[in-house]
Amino acid sequence: MNRIFLFLVGFGFTVVGLTFIITYLNLTTIGYTIEDYLWFIVHRIECLLAIIGILLINISLYKKGDKK
Repeated sequence: MNRIFLFLVGFGFTVVGLTFIITYLNLTTIGYTIEDYLWFIVHRIECLLAIIGILLINISLYKKGDKK
């Protein structure tokens, strides 16, 4: 049950983070360069949720289960 919960939380974090990353792509239309855009999203907490979510998903998938 812990693995399922960890997977779902990771999935939620990934969806939220990637949504913000895609939303912030609009900054390129107002004159931000790709370097400025990358610098901006690396320093935003909501964008870092995508990386945390991917890590949680990997932990839930590769964690050894209980032998029952």
